[in-house]
Amino acid sequence: MKSMDLFAGAGGLSCGLKQAGFSPLLANEWIPQFAETYKLNHPEAKVVVGDVREVSETDLKRKLGVLSGEVDLVAGGPPCQGFSINAPIRSLNDERNHLFKDFLRVVSSIKPKAVLIENVPGIISLGRGTVVEQIYKELQAMGYTVKHRILFAGHYGVPQMRFRTVFIGIRKFKKEISFPEPKYNAKAVANFTGARELCLSVPPLFAQNLKPHTTVWDAMSDLPEIDNGASVSPENYAMPPQNAYQEYLRDGCARLTAHYSAKVSQINLDRLKFIPQGGSWRDVPFDLLPAGLKRARRSDHTKRYGRLHPDALCSTVLTKCDPHWGSFFHPTQDRVISVREAARIQSFPDSYQFSGSITQQYEQIGNAVPPLLGKAIGDEIAKLLGKS
Repeated sequence: MKSMDLFAGAGGLSCGLKQAGFSPLLANEWIPQFAETYKLNHPEAKVVVGDVREVSETDLKRKLGVLSGEVDLVAGGPPCQGFSINAPIRSLNDERNHLFKDFLRVVSSIKPKAVLIENVPGIISLGRGTVVEQIYKELQAMGYTVKHRILFAGHYGVPQMRFRTVFIGIRKFKKEISFPEPKYNAKAVANFTGARELCLSVPPLFAQNLKPHTTVWDAMSDLPEIDNGASVSPENYAMPPQNAYQEYLRDGCARLTAHYSAKVSQINLDRLKFIPQGGSWRDVPFDLLPAGLKRARRSDHTKRYGRLHPDALCSTVLTKCDPHWGSFFHPTQDRVISVREAARIQSFPDSYQFSGSITQQYEQIGNAVPPLLGKAIGDEIAKLLGKS
């Protein structure tokens, strides 16, 4: 099956889609360092580096080497910063909120058999639903049957609390569009618009038939200890794979890479002494708290300065594993999680390489679609296309 990835980032979605049987012919990414990572891991694909708004459909077709209608899937996640409920100000006028129109422009020209759009849950409520309405309207006018749902990555084996809105469109399709059923009994609180109506839930009676959720410790227990701010990755694993998730991640990989971490300041190390597994800023003595948290209510900022619990899910991996923004302290070591640990929590295999500075590598990982989530969606699309 032939695919194309727009707003491809470091290639997490393509990584998952490849596991589902799709072959990426072409990817577009405008940040050079992200594009370099994509090239490293998907050498079979042609990578167009640049703003999608300046890329012509004719040029894309020429690079693809296929005719309209011959591509099985066009997938992508238009930048989500303007949609995110975490954005300081959300506005329809944010230019990032209109990049989905360029995605649809390419779809109109390429005419793939299937379309996949992924984004943050905040896209549902932006403009009181007008963005979602526009996506439906334009895809339906092109002959696609469309449906969207909010998927929880933990349901598909990702050890992380991460929700994504997913649109699937199938061209000339008369049946009901389906989404991948949860396979893991992972739980999280969804407190955003559309959660009740759009999230795939697990009825209590069926939960016992699912696999236990993948934990933080499942993701990292076989990795060696490193120092705070270690800049060079050890090359050897601490032990053989301890579970099925680690076997999937390592997949015969003999050499460990990218197991280095950002440096935690002394004041944050002082705070960390008081934070137990599963704890947060609430466990830090008042005198040691940052000024902003001294004014906070106990119910605010629930994840900040959090130390991960080994048996739990990780909070959403962001573009920087900064303790001020979430639970990114290692469960047993006094440091933040390493680049490789963040990649594993996102379900990137250990063979996946990241280019650029350590800051850029964290950013690439935090912006990515977890490959296992991408695989689950890809498997479902392949089934809808009758190719599984």
